Amino acid sequence: MNRLAHETSPYLLQHADNPVDWWPWSAEAFDEARRTNKPVLLSVGYSSCHWCHVMAHESFEDRATADYLNEHFVSVKVDREERPDVDAVYMEAVQAATGQGGWPMTVFLTADGEPFYFGTYFPPAPRHGMPSFRQVLEGVQQAWSTRHDEVSEVAGKIVRDLSQREIVRQAAEAPGEQELAQALLGLTREYDPQRGGFGGAPKFPPSMVLEFLLRHHARTGAEGALQMAQDTCERMARGGLYDQLGGGFARYSVDRDWVVPHFEKMLYDNALLCRVYAHLWRATGSDLARRVALETAEFMVRELRTAEGGFASALDADSDDGTGRHVEGAYYVWTPEQLGAVLGEEDGRLAAQYFAVTDEGTFEHGQSVLQLPQTEGVFDAEKVASVKERLLAARGRRPAPGRDDKVVAAWNGLAVAALAETGAYFGRPDLTEAALGAADLLVRVHLDEHGRLARTSRDARVGANAGVLEDYADVAEGFLALASVTGEGVWLDFAGLLLGHVLARFADPATGALFDTASDAEQLIRRPQDPTDNAAPSGWTAAAGALLSYAAHTGSAPHREAAERALGVVKTLGPRVPRFIGWGLAVAEALLDGPREVAVAGPALDDELTAALHRTALLGAAPGAVVAFGTPGSDEFPLLADRTLVDGAPTAYVCRGFVCDLPVTDPAALRARLTSS
Repeated sequence: MNRLAHETSPYLLQHADNPVDWWPWSAEAFDEARRTNKPVLLSVGYSSCHWCHVMAHESFEDRATADYLNEHFVSVKVDREERPDVDAVYMEAVQAATGQGGWPMTVFLTADGEPFYFGTYFPPAPRHGMPSFRQVLEGVQQAWSTRHDEVSEVAGKIVRDLSQREIVRQAAEAPGEQELAQALLGLTREYDPQRGGFGGAPKFPPSMVLEFLLRHHARTGAEGALQMAQDTCERMARGGLYDQLGGGFARYSVDRDWVVPHFEKMLYDNALLCRVYAHLWRATGSDLARRVALETAEFMVRELRTAEGGFASALDADSDDGTGRHVEGAYYVWTPEQLGAVLGEEDGRLAAQYFAVTDEGTFEHGQSVLQLPQTEGVFDAEKVASVKERLLAARGRRPAPGRDDKVVAAWNGLAVAALAETGAYFGRPDLTEAALGAADLLVRVHLDEHGRLARTSRDARVGANAGVLEDYADVAEGFLALASVTGEGVWLDFAGLLLGHVLARFADPATGALFDTASDAEQLIRRPQDPTDNAAPSGWTAAAGALLSYAAHTGSAPHREAAERALGVVKTLGPRVPRFIGWGLAVAEALLDGPREVAVAGPALDDELTAALHRTALLGAAPGAVVAFGTPGSDEFPLLADRTLVDGAPTAYVCRGFVCDLPVTDPAALRARLTSS
């Protein structure tokens, strides 16, 4: 009996009609394995994963394979986005055993959850040196039946080895100037000066590293840091990684030149990159950065916002190519003939030139991913806008990629921060309203009466899985950004509630290290703990950033001390692997700068000068600066306490390191205070 029909995860629901007798991750599944003396097949994936779909079609929809699984295994299906803790502990085992990992992840376990055989995708027939999935199943079943003691011994040894693996020891203090300079030097060595970005193919958008580079430039004036950020952002935005018609970024580029993406679009990538481009515009005034920030924000609101006001997790890479076959990238690619059919011969030629659509194609089967490779040449702006509008309308008539519409707390927190700031920077109250809608959903649906977060919801129905550290940290980050933009102190209060849980349930009181799961969470074979970034900031460093901002807002010494202790790991790892701890480096920049505390007091929040001072404060690039604004005597924000008006005029105060500058009433003077070192 397949037990997935009532789950909230779209990925699990995709498997609800499989002939495999799937169980969700649950104690009951392992009880069943114990009762029947069968091994557990753990299959982990996510809804927009191309090879997850392939393996599902080839193996899990195959009746003969399902019959074999049902007879010999207890099969458990996990959505890695719902249970990042389960994914993390078993991915660590897969990587330790095989040297690589990925999804779909296939792990065989004992009834005690101990892994003994690992893999990722297995084909239906032997291929490229890989055994078939059926061969793997038969080999595991034979070993389980005839060498059970040996299997148990191997599983026990793997768990013992994992328990003895230690993350790098963190230093006793946060990084200083020397470590951040070493990190910058390390990034310079790995930088690709011809193409932007870091390393070779596949190339991922380095969102957290870009934030570090922008903050480092803001604090030190280092032009090299700004140049790396600016060039990388331009190359990504001109490449196929960026959707030139509809806005938004794909997950990664399969090549070094950002030409051919892996076409899935994730909420976390787009939230992080929207914020990066907004911050790049704040630093440089770049028209490209402004356009990309706004188009990415509009993409999120248009295509990912749910009916309840939250943001869906992802759009699939695959879609129907018009023949009934699901093909990767089908929704996004074009041939010259298709351009001509939509635009007519003359405009079709212009579009092919403008978007680098060739007869040979840049993708598969003569199809091209739209790019903006030209940096020279004159194109009529009205004509280009008309071409884009018509192509977007024509694309909208194609079968659309599937949408994973579950709401993940952490990723919605990132979206709240990005949309709140982008709305404020560019005078787009509709974007700020979208941020408020998502924040409201997180409070109404994800937050219980004790201030504990649920990881996911769908259709306003909360999921069963508890929030992990990144959920608490990223939602707090979003609420703090919203507080600065709106002047509504309730969002600061909610952030404080979440960060109280971080201190009480996720922190190691002896070392200040942070765990990815709470002390009272389900006990797995190992309590996951990873300070390095993956596709989004690690929960560890995201929490450090939110703790630091909250301390700046409130003056709370425990929160600041917790942030400083958590940043000890950045002192150790930053100089060694800066690409993988970018958010920690960005938070360290904020710590070195203060961060600055800005309070704007005005006689009325809709007063023109009050608004100008508030906007100037938000546009200050000082790393990690926090902003409070309201009327004198307001109790919305601690930073507004005792902030009086100067000669009855709206007034701004800037403090850092327990020292305050003289108050100012002129936006230009405030801007100078926020750019001085």
